[in-house]
Amino acid sequence: MTLPSRKHGRRRRAAEAAEAAAEAASAAASPSAPRAQGSVVQASVYLDGHKVASPGTLAETYRRLRDEPGGMAWIGLHRPSEGELLSLAAEFDLHELAVEDALEAHQRPKLERYGDTLFVVLRAARYLDALEEVEFGELHVFVGADFLITVRHSAAPDLSAVRRRMEGNPALLALGPEAVLYAILDAVVDGYAPVVAGVQNDIDEIETEVFRGDPAVSRRIYELSREMVEFQRATRPLVGILHNLMAGFTKYGTDEELQRYLRDVADHVTHTSERVDGFRQALTEILTVNATLVTQQQNAEMRALAEAGFAQNEEIKKISSWAAILFAPTLVGTIYGMNFDHMPELHWVYGYPFAILLMAVVCTSLYVIFKKRDWL
Repeated sequence: MTLPSRKHGRRRRAAEAAEAAAEAASAAASPSAPRAQGSVVQASVYLDGHKVASPGTLAETYRRLRDEPGGMAWIGLHRPSEGELLSLAAEFDLHELAVEDALEAHQRPKLERYGDTLFVVLRAARYLDALEEVEFGELHVFVGADFLITVRHSAAPDLSAVRRRMEGNPALLALGPEAVLYAILDAVVDGYAPVVAGVQNDIDEIETEVFRGDPAVSRRIYELSREMVEFQRATRPLVGILHNLMAGFTKYGTDEELQRYLRDVADHVTHTSERVDGFRQALTEILTVNATLVTQQQNAEMRALAEAGFAQNEEIKKISSWAAILFAPTLVGTIYGMNFDHMPELHWVYGYPFAILLMAVVCTSLYVIFKKRDWL
């Protein structure tokens, strides 16, 4: 993976233009400040694994690197301007397509080689405990024979921790830009571990909520599934990136110790990618189970409503039957209670017993009829 040495004559021919562009970019970012604080997080020059300079501007970084044969520049940028990237492109012969990708962002993870320069796009992730969400970031890395440039478009990953680690291990840093690339890859992949743990905990909680019948669980499953799609897009291409780097070990004479480190990172990212695939499968199954449980619950509710309606109908039939039975004597009694002078039964001796008998016959007949129809 070691990169061929770049011809310094080519750098000298572009030096004046690059310095002018760098000074203009620095002035545009912060006209009154001595450092390009607008996007240059930190720029350092290293020699044999030890820091020899911390320039305040891009132009000064270029000059110090030229003054240190065999040195390495490590420049960290956060959302740089177009002028700053064009300055870096002029100084380090960065390909215009890679510069365009770094400027626009929203790229998929990939590894591209443009002549003597590697261009790597990585997707970092971190788990936000308070929101129970996964936040994704994007990182672009330019790796040359004597320089490494990082372009971040988000807070993650924390490259200051990577810089401290490398500066605390001069032997590893002395291996050059490819060693720094390894450290960045390692930091990105290590950052996936808390995300995996957080997602696993979320899935456990979701399983509990599903069987508890929480109505909001469907939305949570959907949102977590979308995050896992993004997580899969970040981790799966990274497996291929590391395999491509390992395929170039022999061709580019990569240090044996660095080869071991990169293989270890490849193992970790493969494990993470498999876990993410498992999470997606688990969420799909949980969503299916939740849909089944929701359907069962709806069927149970509909059955309960049907049973309640049936019971209500039975009660209505009973009430209607007794109302009809009680209506018959009321009708007879009402007729016989009317005050007419010429009623046929008025002076009939058996009129009253006949009225009582008629009421009993009608009521009994209605009762028998309703009973046979199971209304009573």
